[in-house]
Amino acid sequence: MRKELIDPFNRKIEYVRVSVTDKCNYRCGYCMPEQGVHPDGTHTEYLSYDELARIIKAFVNLGVAKVRLTGGEPLVRKNLSSLVEQISQYEGLEDIALSTNAHHLGREAEALHKAGITRANISIDSLRVERFKNITRGGDLEKVLAGVDKALEVGMQPIKFNMVVMKGTNDDEIEAMVDYGLEKGVEVRFIETMPIGPAGVSMMDQHYPADKILARVKKHVGKDLIPASGKSHDGPSRNFLIAGTNTKIGVISAVSQHFCETCNRVRLTAKGILALCLGQEDSVDLRTPLREGITDEGLEQLITDAMLKKPEKHFFNENVHNIEFRQMVQLGG
Repeated sequence: MRKELIDPFNRKIEYVRVSVTDKCNYRCGYCMPEQGVHPDGTHTEYLSYDELARIIKAFVNLGVAKVRLTGGEPLVRKNLSSLVEQISQYEGLEDIALSTNAHHLGREAEALHKAGITRANISIDSLRVERFKNITRGGDLEKVLAGVDKALEVGMQPIKFNMVVMKGTNDDEIEAMVDYGLEKGVEVRFIETMPIGPAGVSMMDQHYPADKILARVKKHVGKDLIPASGKSHDGPSRNFLIAGTNTKIGVISAVSQHFCETCNRVRLTAKGILALCLGQEDSVDLRTPLREGITDEGLEQLITDAMLKKPEKHFFNENVHNIEFRQMVQLGG
């Protein structure tokens, strides 16, 4: 019988988001300060690919079925496909996904797909060139859209667009993003701004609730939105199929309607910190014991014990200031 990771609230943990770097070539305001997370230029010691692979193997042995590689921007770290190829051999790992801004995806998509990436979530907050450049503080929409096309061409499926909706900044593009999703045959997910770190807290005056987004989508398409269930290790999106099409839209409502009772995921930072909740400080250092020679059995036990510290929920509505201690870019979203 396969092992399972169960937290104190009887939730089965079967999804791990693995950040391979906290660096990013973009500077989206809700995620990262303009100066970056290492403005002083100090060296940041990330886990090696072998170390990441060993931790992922431990999680898979404990019942994890899905791993998502994130950042920062994961594709700014060289030769990511070698890590994908290594972990794709693990029996029991059903799904290796990627979250990316797609700036480098046109160059990397084929190698990543061959190595084992089955799907990709692509961050895209605007379809207007200048607005996109402003939101990302220098991003290149043409490169991103070329990356989308390449990912579709090589067979990554599904491709999902992640649009953080910001009142007064890009909320007038909700309908346009739905149309683009229909045109490309990709899923579109609308995400509420979240008060993660100083960058995220500073954006909360632009919060736009998920229910208003759904109402606008339904009015725009003129069709019913049919609730669509996903795999148990899918992310926190509430998904809907647009009637008469194969296109899904989703909303991630971490603030207005949290999904903590079904949380089945934890996050591993690029520095080897196991973050147990996106909105709480609870975490466990895996890098130090790893480099001090912990056995495979010891590592699995450390992870199992860590689950006992996973909190019941976050408190985005009650107190946005209790999570200013770390940036979204350091957590992998």
